[in-house]
Amino acid sequence: MSTRKFAAVAVGMTLALSLAACGGEGAGSGTDTDTGGDTGSSGEESEGGLIGVSMPTQTSERWIADGDAVKAGLEEAGYEVDLQFAGDDIPTQSQQIDQMITKGAEALIIAAIDGTALASQLQAAADAGIPVIAYDRLIRDSENVNFYVTFDNFNVGVQQATSLLVGLGVLNADGSEGTATGPFNIEVHAGSLDDNNAHFFFAGAMETLQPYIDSGVLTIPSGKTEIEQVAILRWQQEVAQKNMEDVLTAAYNDGTPLHGVLSPFDGASRGIITALQNAGYGSADKPMPVITGQDAEIASVKLIADGVQFSTIFKDTRKLADQAVVAAEAYLSGEEPEANDTETYDNGVKVVPSYLLESDIVYADNIEALLVDSGYYTAEEVAAGQTS
Repeated sequence: MSTRKFAAVAVGMTLALSLAACGGEGAGSGTDTDTGGDTGSSGEESEGGLIGVSMPTQTSERWIADGDAVKAGLEEAGYEVDLQFAGDDIPTQSQQIDQMITKGAEALIIAAIDGTALASQLQAAADAGIPVIAYDRLIRDSENVNFYVTFDNFNVGVQQATSLLVGLGVLNADGSEGTATGPFNIEVHAGSLDDNNAHFFFAGAMETLQPYIDSGVLTIPSGKTEIEQVAILRWQQEVAQKNMEDVLTAAYNDGTPLHGVLSPFDGASRGIITALQNAGYGSADKPMPVITGQDAEIASVKLIADGVQFSTIFKDTRKLADQAVVAAEAYLSGEEPEANDTETYDNGVKVVPSYLLESDIVYADNIEALLVDSGYYTAEEVAAGQTS
């Protein structure tokens, strides 16, 4: 990973905005609005201690799945679990973690809303001898982060950009050079600036696209190529839709064709698709651009099967949840969890030992092999575009 090493970008602002439920008609909607309520524990006596699990939101189906999977794995291992969803509201997440510490949690698994906003909670955990495991989102600017479980986030960005190039015909699915030479007009989007992962995704994607931009195979008519110009606050679907609408108005009203869109997340992709559909894309004389995504959300998987969205990145959160459980069990047994990366994830204070998992690109022709055969979804769920 020598070409991938860079210190994560420091995020200087702490934003305390609540997230409304994902909107956007016409391209699939999100899950139910997040109330940030307490899911509690199983109510049964557990052999192990209490473990607090803090997840950012319930408006994305992947975070619901993550929370449920971590909770189930810990309970199966004999622990009591306090699982909380914070409604994408920073003060709510801070308060929930404070309460977990007060209740006597012996370990914390945290997927932070803002990776810079939990310093006091982490200090309280350290003072109480409570290990903190950052879950999929690196917690920044604190020495009190013990471990990090995630996917290879730089490579996720590489995969997103690769799938865009495959959709355009510049590359073949096996990575070999395709026959298309362009020039192709594309636009790029990025995740929320306060999420450390967004910077890794964008860096991996742009490093992959840059040679094609330099050679003229790809052009970006809007001129928006910096992450600050294209970030989607809190990864919100409606923000992505508005961003895409603004780009279309500014750069494509003269009939310039749009061939591809790098989208960092399936919810954002659905917002982008809605903006494009409202502008007349998806018709015979104005085809839908190649659109990427991430998280293999069921609504977007159906869009891929239907030929609307081109690709997504499948991060098997069952494996991520399992690794979080393994790490928590190690700490509570007085041991150190195994890390397979001790160089990449610098949080501004320390390099956090990490365990990285691999991800896969999902296209229409491998939905069954990757998602159905693995038991992640059923064929009926893919056909319906919703989980049962």
